[in-house]
Amino acid sequence: MGEWPGALPRIPVRSWTCSRGYPGTLEQVAEARAFLRRLLHGCPAVNDAVLLCSELAANAVQYSASRADGGQFSVHVRAQQGSYVWAGVQDRGGPWEQRPRDTGRMHGLDIVRALAGDGCWGITGGFGGRLVWYRLAWASEPRPDEAGCP
Repeated sequence: MGEWPGALPRIPVRSWTCSRGYPGTLEQVAEARAFLRRLLHGCPAVNDAVLLCSELAANAVQYSASRADGGQFSVHVRAQQGSYVWAGVQDRGGPWEQRPRDTGRMHGLDIVRALAGDGCWGITGGFGGRLVWYRLAWASEPRPDEAGCP
């Protein structure tokens, strides 16, 4: 086996992965926030993670096919205590409509970009369904734009 097993930490690092689906209604955005807040209890980045989840869930139920009768969205989370929080909101897709920008305030994806930083968020999928994800440092510092993606 060699000597590498001796380099492994003796104390296990707590990590977990969890997903949960919701009906595609505005009322369920609050449920998604509460779910993530409970899941990340004790994480220093919990407030940023919940804010970003809320923005993405609101986008899913307002602008995607998730808002249709019987539509759904899902929240997926992977966290490693002391290291990072990765979360994504998956919707049912639909056409992507570029809307005029209100330069007086930030919008959902602007907020994701500002808090997660370049390279630490993205959009995958398309018309049939999208996943918008972000990754935050567990402790919210250093900021990703200063030190790269956690």
